[in-house]
Amino acid sequence: MYGNAYIEPDAKPVATIDEDPEKLAEFEARIARGEKIEPDDWMPAEYRRQVLRMIEQHAHSEIIGALPEGTWITRAPTLRRKLALIAKVQDEVGHGHLLYSAAETLGKTREAMINDLINGKSKYSNIFNYPAKSWADIAVIGFLVDAGAIVNQLANAKGSYGPYCRALERICYEESFHLKQGYDAFVALAVGTPAQRAMLQDALNRWWFPPMMHFFGPPDTISVHTEKLMRWKVKMARNEEMRQDFIEQYVPKIWELGMTLPDPALKRNEDGTWEYTQPDWDEFFRVINGDGPCNKERLAVRRYAEENGRWVREAMMNTAMKRMVPYA
Repeated sequence: MYGNAYIEPDAKPVATIDEDPEKLAEFEARIARGEKIEPDDWMPAEYRRQVLRMIEQHAHSEIIGALPEGTWITRAPTLRRKLALIAKVQDEVGHGHLLYSAAETLGKTREAMINDLINGKSKYSNIFNYPAKSWADIAVIGFLVDAGAIVNQLANAKGSYGPYCRALERICYEESFHLKQGYDAFVALAVGTPAQRAMLQDALNRWWFPPMMHFFGPPDTISVHTEKLMRWKVKMARNEEMRQDFIEQYVPKIWELGMTLPDPALKRNEDGTWEYTQPDWDEFFRVINGDGPCNKERLAVRRYAEENGRWVREAMMNTAMKRMVPYA
């Protein structure tokens, strides 16, 4: 669902023994030819670290991203909406584990990744640290947050690391249905009663600025690693390129429904680019580093689930191990 387009700009390259220049040249030539890098292939240590960081953050975002929607399953307005939301939350958790599997090919165990998440060491998409106050929030998340994720994931599906690309192909296929579900709920409120439209407008105001404007991350000029990551096809599009693509596709759809956006500077220029008010990037960094409205709540839920679900995992593992023991 929610590929994190942002890779921390202050991440320091790992100290490595001098890379073999011939291997490095062949590695970069393979990527330039459009070949995929597989787990058993030689790769620079920094490539391994950055790809692992991207996949792990994406996996965490899928798991945490299911939480605000999951809280609305019991309060969905109709049985149809409830069933659709249950299916969607189930998909998101499945996406997370699919991505954990891809990340494990780079040498980090799933248990270590989950521990780093619940201990606050690993990051996930900043947008899930804002509260979902009404059913309209779920419609906005399903429409706009999923739309932003698809923009990011379609780009990354063309990247250089094979296991991640194959995981994204499946995820993007399922996300197209999630987007339709979100748009359907969004439209239902937009053409509904005055109270429904007011509820949707309130949610749209809160999620558009700053969360959606933060979604793709700050300008790439902040990062010293962008050029290398682009050359290695770890990062497939610049943050601003993806933000412009998202605005171009979805702002007109919002306006067509008669809804407004809380940005008086938002407009399309003659050259096709969009102007918009720059969000507070200091807030972005505060939230992604653990000081957002719901950071503590989100991690507390995951910590509770991890601790209280341990007996289930152990029972399943014991059963699986017994079935593997051959008969005497």
